[in-house]
Amino acid sequence: MRKTTQQAANAFMASKPFKMSNTKVVVHDYATDGTITQLYLHDNIIAERSETTLRITNAGWPSNTTKERLNGLPGVCISQKKGKWYLNGKEWNGEWTTI
Repeated sequence: MRKTTQQAANAFMASKPFKMSNTKVVVHDYATDGTITQLYLHDNIIAERSETTLRITNAGWPSNTTKERLNGLPGVCISQKKGKWYLNGKEWNGEWTTI
């Protein structure tokens, strides 16, 4: 796992702001919804978490870097075979999915 991926994943799970190269973590504190933490790659949200939910997407960019960043998150295992992505063993189209 790349250093950027590890640091971004740690910041994302701890709800701490982070920015390195093309990756950033943004934390929003809402009075009604609590804390929402978002993981960005090239200004596209690829993961979002609240206190109870973790959701991911490839944001329309099925790149190796997107896969690397998402695989850094707990409960996420993305693999690729013959150009198709698999999320935790099941074919995945990259759309928003709750983990």
